Formats: sequence, C-alpha cells, structure tokens
Amino acid sequence: MSVPTADHLRTAIIHSLRRQGYRVEDGVIHLPKDKSKDDFRALNELAIQKKLEKSGPGVRSHESRLIQYIANGTEIIPQEIRPKLVLVERESEHELLFRYACLHWSIPVSAGYGRRLRFLVFDESNGKLIGLFGLGDPVYSMQARDQWIGWEKEAKANNLYHVMDAYVLGAVPPYSFLLCGKLVAMLVCSNEVRKAFRRKYIGKQSLIRQKTRPPYLVLVTTTSALGRSSIYNRININGQQYWTSLGFTQGSGEFHFSNGVYDEIRAYVEKNCEPTAKHTAWGTGFRSKREVIRKCLSQIGLSANLIYHGIRREIFAAPLGSYAIRFLKGEVKRPYFYDWPASELSKSFNERWLLGRAERKPEYRDYSREQYRLWPSKQTSLKGGG
Repeated sequence: MSVPTADHLRTAIIHSLRRQGYRVEDGVIHLPKDKSKDDFRALNELAIQKKLEKSGPGVRSHESRLIQYIANGTEIIPQEIRPKLVLVERESEHELLFRYACLHWSIPVSAGYGRRLRFLVFDESNGKLIGLFGLGDPVYSMQARDQWIGWEKEAKANNLYHVMDAYVLGAVPPYSFLLCGKLVAMLVCSNEVRKAFRRKYIGKQSLIRQKTRPPYLVLVTTTSALGRSSIYNRININGQQYWTSLGFTQGSGEFHFSNGVYDEIRAYVEKNCEPTAKHTAWGTGFRSKREVIRKCLSQIGLSANLIYHGIRREIFAAPLGSYAIRFLKGEVKRPYFYDWPASELSKSFNERWLLGRAERKPEYRDYSREQYRLWPSKQTSLKGGG
C-alpha cells in the first residue's frame, strides 16, 4: 500500500466517520440524538463488514460444515440440555468454529491481547454449539475497575497478572433466545476455567516483570457490547452474586477507524511516526491500534478527541474467591476460591432461567440454522431452511 499524504488522510478519516453516521464538529464526535442499540449496531456496521472482508476468506469455504454446529430450534429439548465446556486448541476445528461464531457478533471481535484462553460451550444432548467466550489480558488502566478493587500502584503491578478480561462472551441462536448468554457468563466463573488457566500458565514467567507466580485466575472482567447489558443482571445463586456492574467506559476505542481507513492510518504512521518507548519485552513496534491512531491524529493535525466514539459500554467484574479483592490488594496470600463446578452452575441456570423461558417463549423452535449463514449461496437460497 502506498503511503497517503496528511491531507488525504484527514479527508478520509472525516469522510469515514460521517459514512458511519457520526457528526463531527470542532474535533468532537457526536452520536445521533435519542440513540438506541439499533443506532449503535448501525455505527458498527462498516467495521463489521471490514472484519468479514479480512477474516472471511479463511472461513467462508468451511461455512457449510461449520453451520452444522448451529442448532435448528426443533433440535433443542430444554429439559435435556447438558452444557459442556471445551477448551479451544490452536489450528483445530474448534478454533475455526470459534472464529466463525465471532464473525456474527454485533461489534467487531478482537483477537484478544497477550495471554489467551478460548472456550466453546456445547450441548452434549445434540452436539450443537450453545455459546463461547474468550479470555485475554486486561487493559492496564481502567479507572472503574481499579477504584472498585482499591488498588495502589505496586499492588496493581504485582497482581494484575491474576485478572483476565472476557473480550467476547455470549450465546449463539437459538440458544440465545433461551437466555443462554447468562449460562455462558456463569460458566466463565467455573472451576474448570480456573483449572485450565492454572494448567496453561503454571511455572511460566510473566512477560514484563519476569516473575513466576502462582497461576491463580482471581478476577474476570468484561464489558457489554452495546451500552447497558441485561446478560449479567441478577446472576446470583444462593445469595452469591457472580457479576457486579462497575459503571461505564468513557466511550473511547478504535473500532470506528477499523472500516477501511485504518490500513491507510497504519501505513502513514509506520512511515512518519516512532513507537512510544516502553518495556523492551513488548517489542519494538506499535503496541496497539489505539497507539497507532493516536499517533496519526496528532501528526496530521486532527483532534485527539476523535478517539472518543461515545458508545459507553457497561463494565462488569466477577471475583472468583471470597478473598479475591483482598488478594489482589496484596492483603492475603490466597483468594479462597469458590467451588463452582460447571455441572452445578448449569443445573442452577436450568432451574432458574432456562425451563421457564422455554415455556414462555417457544419461538426458539422456529429458528433455522440457515438464518445463521453469512454467505448464502444461490443453492441454499433456493432450498430455504436447514
């Protein structure tokens, strides 16, 4: 790709933002008035299309096989649903399925940062996919999280290692119609996930501080896809709350530049800017898309405030032990983990939400897996449902 000029890039960025539905005045992005979740989805549409263009070629030829993991509504018997957690291994069929499902998300799904664990949740009763989640390294600075924990600088530097962020989490249809997003949110907190974290990182040194720590997964955070979320509401069993709302993000990010203009931004920055000097273990390049965009905006004379898209996402945290917060603050040596087997969490979900929902909302039975297809062929269009 040829390197664009600053004049060209300024025009391209403003044009891209306006195409998405933003109004840009005096270097500030303004959202549509009386915005709804549908407005938020529309603002993400170009970024999602770009994600499909980039990721689609490696997945598209497998779609007819992968879509068989998606259930028709008639294949689900609520009383027989048996969730099973499966750890995704690299270069496997499950990794391909994970990537395929992520392409359906209402916002572009990143690949996660640093350490990474990915899980699929299957229904053992029929072999179909219920949902998925991916855990990656959390961002270092998150004011709402840090204030909630009560972190001081050194304790945070020592113990952020024990926190992971769910960068994608949810159910796929038709299980999503049965509130199975809540099931997936509960399974994130299960013993099986903690043990998978331990197996993967036991005996390994951290990248930056070069320390070998007990591989305790003590806290999981996540943010909603579109503003306020109901998935994490009222998830408590026997008086124990699984997820706590910490407030909202400031509405900044980079997805609104990830729709074609980012490639030009990257080319310009690599030619004209220097990466911010940080820890040598991070390598010599730019740390993230956000750094690239900030460098570009500053260099070409656009306001740094354009990084603020205005879509504030709700932040949630799930401590995995009764002393989790005290452990993260450095006050105790062990977090005293809760004992939450996936089987018991699934049973609690079935009793509290699943069966009643299936009876009240039987529309899930009408779902056809062909509705999940991203690249309909002429043949499947003529045949109709799956």
